[in-house]
Amino acid sequence: MIELNLERDRRAAPTLVDQVVQGFAQAIEAQSLRAGALLPSVRQLAQTHELSTFTVTEAYNRLVSMGLVVARRGSGYRVAARSPAPRAAVTDWQPPSLTATWLLSDVFADHSVPIKAGGGWLPNEWINETGLQHALRAMSRVPAARLGDYGHPYGFAPLRERIAEQLDRRGLPVDVSNVLLTQGATQGLDLIVRTLLRAGDAVIVEDPGYCNLLQILKLAGLVVHGVPRTPAGVDTEVLEALVAEHKPKAIFVNTTLQNPTGATFGMSAAFRLLQIAERQRMWVIEDDVSRELAPSGAPLFAAMEGLQRVLYVGGFSKTVTPGLRCGYVVAERAVLRELARTKMAVGLTSSEAIERIVDKVLLEGRYARHVEAVNERLKLAHATVEERLDSLGLEVFHRPRAGLFLWARLPIDPASAGDVATAALKHGIWLAPGSYFRPDDAPSAWFRFNAPYSTDDALWRFIERVGRGAV
Repeated sequence: MIELNLERDRRAAPTLVDQVVQGFAQAIEAQSLRAGALLPSVRQLAQTHELSTFTVTEAYNRLVSMGLVVARRGSGYRVAARSPAPRAAVTDWQPPSLTATWLLSDVFADHSVPIKAGGGWLPNEWINETGLQHALRAMSRVPAARLGDYGHPYGFAPLRERIAEQLDRRGLPVDVSNVLLTQGATQGLDLIVRTLLRAGDAVIVEDPGYCNLLQILKLAGLVVHGVPRTPAGVDTEVLEALVAEHKPKAIFVNTTLQNPTGATFGMSAAFRLLQIAERQRMWVIEDDVSRELAPSGAPLFAAMEGLQRVLYVGGFSKTVTPGLRCGYVVAERAVLRELARTKMAVGLTSSEAIERIVDKVLLEGRYARHVEAVNERLKLAHATVEERLDSLGLEVFHRPRAGLFLWARLPIDPASAGDVATAALKHGIWLAPGSYFRPDDAPSAWFRFNAPYSTDDALWRFIERVGRGAV
């Protein structure tokens, strides 16, 4: 059994996944672990070193992608055979091509990039493993007949009731008939676009804004206009001008801990936006997937307006796990009925099995305690990343000390941002340049940093070289 000396102070150390990978890589390179040697099972290593199985699995997968370990069904993980030629350094692997396709699809399955500073999700080792495993065990006791059919078009009723109760506590009184479950919040956005909008319609998005939404809008043939995002919300003066000129049918906003800036709407900007929307009879689509990671007190558009023109989109990828694709849309009943018809037309029902798992996590998985712990870890990660950004003299858009994201400007020509991101991949670092998040793909010197994934020293050594013009 290899002995790993793990540092668990998140403010100073790399992630546990990174440390496990490094420990095994060093042992293999030093031939302390020889070719063909069997690695401890995932469960065994997790128990011995007090790790989650998610952490160990992620580390083993990364070792496989590096060519140091092979995985065989039924026989576990073994040290790969050594080539007669000297092994190339870990950073010498061929990086993936940095394209929109890789960003929107392959990145989720690509384990070859160790430092995912540009990612949009929590680390696997932060998942509520205890609650999730409890839910899975409970699912195994559900009669198969209850899991074998398609389920209700609106989704699993107990989970819809739980969402309605949660929203009621936040000041939005709704019942189960106002809630539609979807395969993640992104599908919820797609259903709204398909149902309420038509090709050629003008819409407004935040600039910068959620990159997946931008792709949905482009695929639908909509005319997209960007309104600048500020730390307190959208620039309402610019919004007034855009509305007067283009007569948009809808505006899409990310209320709390916006992706990519980490900013949260203030009450003044929220009121002004709703006034403009009412005057123009414009739909307001409120994407609020990070609400539970935000401090209390942020405005809730749907509660302020009462679902007359607002559609509310939420999900559980940030607090349960992104692997369980479960989101929801809350809307006025007649609108929700049309969304349900679209849902059935393009994908039939959402998975009741997954919805049952999420419901069980919320009910019995010590969910509130888990969210509290995640928020505390995020606060520490933000403090660490802010310190590194400040030490390099970089401009930071906003300092939320919550949620996943920080938005910072590198001292580069905006036109060279893509080249910087490509160079970073050669060092095992994924960066997310600002052009990904702009409706017109305009060059930008701003980059999105995922706080939990941005504590590695190698990332900041690279950013320092960028600042010196050495990249």
